[in-house]
Amino acid sequence: MGYYAGVDLGATNVRAVVADDGGTTIGTGRNGTPRGPTGIDVTEGVLETLREACADAGVTPESIVAAGIGSIGPFDLAEGAVIDPANLPDSIDRIPLTGPISKLVDSEEVYLHNDTNAGVIGERFHADRNPDDMVYVTISSGIGAGVCSDGEILAGWDGNAGEVGHYVVDPQGRLTCGCGRDGHWEAYCSGNGIPDYTRLLAEDDPTISTSLPLEEPDFTAKDVFDLAGEDELADYVIDQLAHWNAIGVTNVIHAFAPIVVSFGGAVSLHNEDLVVDPIRERVAEMVMTNVPEIRVTDLGDDVVVEGALASALTQGTGDRRRLE
Repeated sequence: MGYYAGVDLGATNVRAVVADDGGTTIGTGRNGTPRGPTGIDVTEGVLETLREACADAGVTPESIVAAGIGSIGPFDLAEGAVIDPANLPDSIDRIPLTGPISKLVDSEEVYLHNDTNAGVIGERFHADRNPDDMVYVTISSGIGAGVCSDGEILAGWDGNAGEVGHYVVDPQGRLTCGCGRDGHWEAYCSGNGIPDYTRLLAEDDPTISTSLPLEEPDFTAKDVFDLAGEDELADYVIDQLAHWNAIGVTNVIHAFAPIVVSFGGAVSLHNEDLVVDPIRERVAEMVMTNVPEIRVTDLGDDVVVEGALASALTQGTGDRRRLE
């Protein structure tokens, strides 16, 4: 029997799963994403997590027939590596992935996808219905989208299609994104961006009362959402996030005409009523084309790793029917 693996490399966690040839998961691994000092340290963290999943499944890495990877970007596809990731320390400039994983599992069947493309693959593979036109949007440490148009997953020639978090939503460019450019959607509404945006709004209007720990180094987006309905500044921030999110999603809809927009990522999944519901309400008034169904993924945190596994199962077996 052959086995298949899926790997999810995020800015916060690395996850891996191993499944049998029927697609049943038999082993898992999960670790925090190494913060460097180099990209090789991240690669080693990915390999260790995959080894743990194999050990949990009771199989050797060499028994893996094919592996799929859903990863933060951007990519150098020719090398099979992540280059200059926006949400990891600046010392990490290149994270080799396909080569080291191929060597570990002793197979050339290793498929690298942007994490959001893996997300849309996972959504379509597991969905009750399989729309040919859909978008998976993640709002997490960063923001991105996986796009399926006319039944084809849009990867782009360099694997970097779907970087919608780097849409310019604020032409004034008051906040700088992790990528170094100004005014990007991700700079305002991602988990990493929300604390800085909260501080900016507090500076704009010092009369707004708040008990948020703005000056604390461990102040996070979770603090803002936890005080929803109880703190004036938190409520104002959440309202402004809805504004920028609606602009970003409207741009996605106008660009790709999806039938369904599915949301994932920690910010969306943990705060559906404060993040996704306001998008539903506002987008309907902003879109000049057909308004898609807006939903939250049923796969939760597993959507990317399940999509990576689905890629391995379908491409590694030559059966791509569920992806097309």
